Amino acid sequence: MTTRRPISSDDEHRVLQFRPRTSPSPAVHRGSGTVQPLRVAPEPLDLSRYEQPRAEPDDFRHRMLANIAALAFTIALTAIGIWLAVSIADLRRTQDCVLMGRRDCVKITTPHI
Repeated sequence: MTTRRPISSDDEHRVLQFRPRTSPSPAVHRGSGTVQPLRVAPEPLDLSRYEQPRAEPDDFRHRMLANIAALAFTIALTAIGIWLAVSIADLRRTQDCVLMGRRDCVKITTPHI
């Protein structure tokens, strides 16, 4: 009786050779001498190959003014959101108080004379 193994593709079981970056590349022994593989210097990793020429230079003053305007808008929007949340919570508290049948729900402020 023969043992049948399940059929598996090579993509499932692949062993990759680990080569540390700090060690030099392995030397190849051929005949009586040792041959070192050819090393090609890698290109520097910068973004210069993606740069495109601009028709006009950057206007940093305009950019800073736009950033300040965006910051002011964000702060104003946050303040309005907080005020709205507090107002809704206060209205809900007052409404819950009135629906319970209480009479002293609204705070009355009196000016100091």
